[in-house]
Amino acid sequence: GDGDPPPSPTEPGLGSSGAEEPRAGSRYRGCADPAGGWRRPHPPRAAGSLFEAQRCLLCPQQIPNPLGVLGSCRGVGEMGAGTPILGGAAAPPSPPRSLFLSPPSMFQTLYSYFWWERLWLPANLTWADLEDRDGRVYAKASDLYITLPLAFLFLVVRHLFETYVATPLAGLLNVKEKIRLKATPNAVLEKFYAATTKHPKQADVEMLSKKSGCSVRQVERWFRRRRNQDRPSLLKKFREASWRFTFYLIAFIAGMAVIVDKPWFYDLREVWKGYPIQSMLPSQYWYYMIELSFYWSLLFSIASDVKRKDFKEQIIHHVATIILISFSWFANYIRAGTLIMALHDSSDYLLESAKMFNYAGWRNTCNNIFIVFAAVFIVTRLVILPFWIMHCTVVYPLDLYPAFFGYYFFNFMMVVLQSLHIFWAYLIIRMAQKFITGKVVEDERSDREETDNSEEEEEAAKNGPLSNGHPVLNNNHRKTD
Repeated sequence: GDGDPPPSPTEPGLGSSGAEEPRAGSRYRGCADPAGGWRRPHPPRAAGSLFEAQRCLLCPQQIPNPLGVLGSCRGVGEMGAGTPILGGAAAPPSPPRSLFLSPPSMFQTLYSYFWWERLWLPANLTWADLEDRDGRVYAKASDLYITLPLAFLFLVVRHLFETYVATPLAGLLNVKEKIRLKATPNAVLEKFYAATTKHPKQADVEMLSKKSGCSVRQVERWFRRRRNQDRPSLLKKFREASWRFTFYLIAFIAGMAVIVDKPWFYDLREVWKGYPIQSMLPSQYWYYMIELSFYWSLLFSIASDVKRKDFKEQIIHHVATIILISFSWFANYIRAGTLIMALHDSSDYLLESAKMFNYAGWRNTCNNIFIVFAAVFIVTRLVILPFWIMHCTVVYPLDLYPAFFGYYFFNFMMVVLQSLHIFWAYLIIRMAQKFITGKVVEDERSDREETDNSEEEEEAAKNGPLSNGHPVLNNNHRKTD
């Protein structure tokens, strides 16, 4: 089994000098130990850089590098003796005897552990099985390096799109900005706003009133105007929604073009047929690179984008999506990955288009699109994804190989993503209820702008409607809610 120990010095097969002699059926590759004594198998030496191949500590045997680039070994490594080659895969190296690792040694150790084949691939499979040969091309980790510069290119394209496409479109749709009254500069109030809270309690308001020399009403008005200054403008929201709508629509059409003619689109068992020896198609390569680059760009710009109430959930979603896309590429889960990405893009463009019409004031159009979006979201995220796609990634692989770390990790991240879908479905259902009851549909995640009306409005919020400056009493004035 994979847990067999390395041969001992007295085990048959070791010569009088301690060197391991070749024997039929042996799973061990023998290497000389420069420290003397008996000789035992060694793990691969960590490559000197990400672009070098791994080699055994002393043997000339070259071990395939998962990054797909071969190079020369830089001599005997410092990582010391290790463990045997088991099941055709290199076991992770044993750490040096020294308690403290030098930075190069630490990097090499982490690198070897990170790319240990037992983490990424099923048993009895190695990175050598995924080397390009006979015209068949496989996914490599080094392919994803291009996604980072592409992410910054996306940010540039987005800026140009919002400036020269989204802004004129906003003008055509009559997206107007509200005139916002700025808060009067006040050092005392500004310090409390920045350091303590944007929403002071009544006791804080009274305390600030004394410190700043303003009335309580003036302090409340100042905080209301100051909060509105930090809220994104309607034009900013429209431009952001139009950019995402454009990308999601194009990505969905492209994704369907990539998978619609594939057998695994109609029979999910085909996703795992021949795994992991599944060559990569050019269309799959570009679909992955563009999707991953876009989500990197969303993560880079999240601090400057419109902040909603689910800001933390958005960060978790972007990180989980990036991890899932990257891992599915490393482990050659490409067929499953393309299905998941296309499924997600199927509803996102509908949501962004509904936002655009909402910002333009087209309420009926917004509500109609929202109905379609809610139906598509619930069917794809709460029905198809868990009961078809996740069933495909959880159940079908076990018919081919035993569960391994990558299997558990991938499906755990799918559960994280599905938890976010349930959370967003709850918000969508709340909005649907408002629509059914005749209320205006608004994004439950939005931070609504506060109006800067007269003092009578604030008094009405506390004491009920006003008539000639006095509260109106009705049959319910004694009730407390």
